[in-house]
Amino acid sequence: MNELASPGQLRLSYLRWALVTVPSIVLLGILSGRVSQSGYGNPWFDALVKPAIMPPGWAFGLAWTILYVLMGLAFAMILNARRAKGRGLAITLFLIQLVMNLAWSPLFFAAHQVTAALGLIVALALLNVVVAAVFWRIRPVAGLLFVPYILWLGFATGLNYQIHVLNPDAERLAPGSSDTQISL
Repeated sequence: MNELASPGQLRLSYLRWALVTVPSIVLLGILSGRVSQSGYGNPWFDALVKPAIMPPGWAFGLAWTILYVLMGLAFAMILNARRAKGRGLAITLFLIQLVMNLAWSPLFFAAHQVTAALGLIVALALLNVVVAAVFWRIRPVAGLLFVPYILWLGFATGLNYQIHVLNPDAERLAPGSSDTQISL
């Protein structure tokens, strides 16, 4: 069986991968957010001073859903690129960035570690530039699908930094308390 796959067979193979990767990545993203009580409605987060450019809560859910779908489609392309040079590295880098991505919400929203979350998101953004380049070498469209994610990570990094600057005591702010605390 040394026959080449037909274009239809290749599309079907890609579709099978996408039917696994897209829902899995979206579900993992949702779980990360839910477990960490991310976003508005989290008493600790609600007590923080927000930057003027902070979007409404619904924008985050919409943006991340779109980004996770694009990520899943790109990953499916790489998984479907059997015998492609660099495929193993691309898969490994993708999985590392995914773990880092999923760790950000619990670190920021649940652990209240604004500074550590800032370091994590900077590293995540830089890693994703590498992931996009490695994906590009295998499947250019897969690399392009990472561009909105990288741009959003840049914006999110800016928000994280501004929250860090506006709330120097954020890590000590007790959940549900007002933004003024008295230390003894």
